[in-house]
Amino acid sequence: MKNYIKADEWKIIEEGFDAHYNKISESIFSLGNGRMGQRANFEEAYSGDTLLGNYVAGVYYPDKTRVGWWKNGYPEYFAKVLNAANWVGIDVVIDGEQLDLAKCEVLNFRRELNMKDGYLKRDFRAKTKSGKEVKVEAIRFCSMADDETGAIKYTLTPLNFSGAITLTPSIDGDVVNKDSNYDEKFWDEVNKTTQTNGGYIVMRTKKTGFVVATGMKFNILQNGVAIEPTTEAIEKEKYVAAKVSLEAKQGESITVIKYAANLSSQNYKQEELVDQLNATLDRISIKGFDTMLAEQAAAWAEKWKHNDIIIDGDISAQQAIRFNIYQLNQTYTGEDDRLNIGPKGFTGEKYGGSTYWDTEAYCVPFYLSTAPQKVTRNLLLYRYKQLGKAIENAQLLGFKNGAALYPMVTMDGTECHNEWEITFEEIHRNGAIAFAIYNYVRYTGDEAYLGDYGLEVLLGIARFWSQRVNWSDDKQQYVMLGVTGPNEYENNVNNNWYTSTIATWCMQYTLDVAEKVKAADAEKYAALVSKTNLDEATEFGRFRDIIQKMYYPYDEKRQVFLQQDGYLDKEQILVKDLPASERPINQKWSWDRILRSCYIKQADVLQGIYFFEDQYDIDTIRRNFDFYEPRTVHESSLSPCVHAILAAKLGDEARAYEFYLRTARLDLDDYNNDTEDGCHITSMAGTWMAVVEGFGGMRVKDGKLSFQPFIPEKWSSFSFHIGFRGVLLNIKVSKEGVQIKNASDVETTVLVYGKEQLVKANDELLVEA
Repeated sequence: MKNYIKADEWKIIEEGFDAHYNKISESIFSLGNGRMGQRANFEEAYSGDTLLGNYVAGVYYPDKTRVGWWKNGYPEYFAKVLNAANWVGIDVVIDGEQLDLAKCEVLNFRRELNMKDGYLKRDFRAKTKSGKEVKVEAIRFCSMADDETGAIKYTLTPLNFSGAITLTPSIDGDVVNKDSNYDEKFWDEVNKTTQTNGGYIVMRTKKTGFVVATGMKFNILQNGVAIEPTTEAIEKEKYVAAKVSLEAKQGESITVIKYAANLSSQNYKQEELVDQLNATLDRISIKGFDTMLAEQAAAWAEKWKHNDIIIDGDISAQQAIRFNIYQLNQTYTGEDDRLNIGPKGFTGEKYGGSTYWDTEAYCVPFYLSTAPQKVTRNLLLYRYKQLGKAIENAQLLGFKNGAALYPMVTMDGTECHNEWEITFEEIHRNGAIAFAIYNYVRYTGDEAYLGDYGLEVLLGIARFWSQRVNWSDDKQQYVMLGVTGPNEYENNVNNNWYTSTIATWCMQYTLDVAEKVKAADAEKYAALVSKTNLDEATEFGRFRDIIQKMYYPYDEKRQVFLQQDGYLDKEQILVKDLPASERPINQKWSWDRILRSCYIKQADVLQGIYFFEDQYDIDTIRRNFDFYEPRTVHESSLSPCVHAILAAKLGDEARAYEFYLRTARLDLDDYNNDTEDGCHITSMAGTWMAVVEGFGGMRVKDGKLSFQPFIPEKWSSFSFHIGFRGVLLNIKVSKEGVQIKNASDVETTVLVYGKEQLVKANDELLVEA
């Protein structure tokens, strides 16, 4: 665990430059706006260890899977969001010496991510090998107000010399993906142009044919006064730049204000891209850096008004929760239903930037409560529009009659995960997608979604489950063979409790929704029956039979649900008895040893109990939590938040807080030694859940919000915002009680500690502790 980030309520601060931490910091200080993003790479050249990363949402490449064999149904490629043209570059040469912090003496260094206003600031002083000292201040952001644009203000001041300085703003499209399976470059150049104060490159992805135009315009100021220097145009393959040569005076600053834009053929006709790019650059450069920065602050202020969490008395926890919320907001805005949320967002290449089940299981609750309803609806529509591909994926594996298996990893609905034990067997992702529909309707009351879109998806998923089980003559029950649950430290097991549980729940929910849609709109229901060739009597009859006769492994002695058949045959050595030198086991043990151990990568049985907690009494939850928690190594970022929520429900304050802090500071403290690959964006939504659903005890019960809050010992109070069915509430929990403010024109009724409370429009009340 690292501990070099300074504590601050609204900022992420790194003081002093340690090259060993640079790639970690590049992840932590990343920027984005939902449409594009970038790692915190330096503007000037850096020859040290770095992972360059600029990304344009939705632009991907089908990189061929690196295995030596294929089976029926095996994906041919792994889709990945591409490293796109680097627009932040400003090369600096001082009297013939390149400014490079890997080669200079760094006299001081400070990097600051201002989460309140949404920008990255970097200050440093450096000495070149010849002894020349310079001071640099750089501020940049990806605009939330104008999401195809970004801007940089880069100021350099000579401290102990006067002399020649050249500044070379550039657009570099000759980029690679570190995770390229065959060291292939994924872009072809279409055209490029350099201008007196800017330039652009148009690039096309191989195979997929996405076209992205990346351009820049820049201004130069000397000692705060705009100048028009002579520039030298530079063009190379996939590269454009404009070199500015200046005579610098000691103590007088030189500033480059660089405006940039990324425009994609997803949103414009290819023949219009360059004209639109130039118009965009003209517009933002006329507007100016200061105005753009003010717009950025205003856009972030509006977001924080709806989703800030305030923690009094614990600055580490406060910083962490805001960091998680900040990253979620700059990763996904919900404006485009073709986009989704990659596990690393715009912070790195790992997991390819593709869609996983993380979105439905972890991100949906966050966006339901903190963003307009359309944001979550767009996440669901993303899956609805890929239903045809999900049916094709199931057909490749031998399923029939409209059965749908949503992919484990995807960009366009096609499965592109390349590990067979997950591709073919981690089928619980189907259940998470069904649960997201249930969660959305339960939360918003938007039952029209079920008839328009939801039932069709649910039917495809239920058909898959009904074909995926088989009847066991030995058990005289239905069984689910050869699966991998959320705990990926168990592969190819029989009767995984979570997978079987969510399968039967899906079938029952499909039956319930079918009845609801039929009663609400018989004509629409009949059209859906015709469209899907539904045989109600036969298919629904099979669903009911499976629901009634499903087998679930259970240990009568301990009275706990068994993770899968044979789990108790494993040697039961608890995590506390593992030497620290052997953890994390995924970096220290062979895969064979992991698979034969009892250790759990992430919540599995507990994931199911979290989803369906209303089905279990508190003693059942406690027995299962006390059994599985000591066996869980939490080597998935998605694990601690579920444990935090259940620990809170059980009144186990110490463990709830421990798990919260672990998930909240997972990247800031680099718990799992993997933040250099990118931040764990989807698990950040779990951090929000740990506060709101854990410490706040928030649930939806019979169409009303319900709260069962408590305060961790280290906190004086905490508060959070909740948007619910047109009402915006602020909930503040303190030792005095629960204060509820209604910031809307609609009154609402909530439950606090089980009792109904009427909160009038634009009013507040205090429920005493």
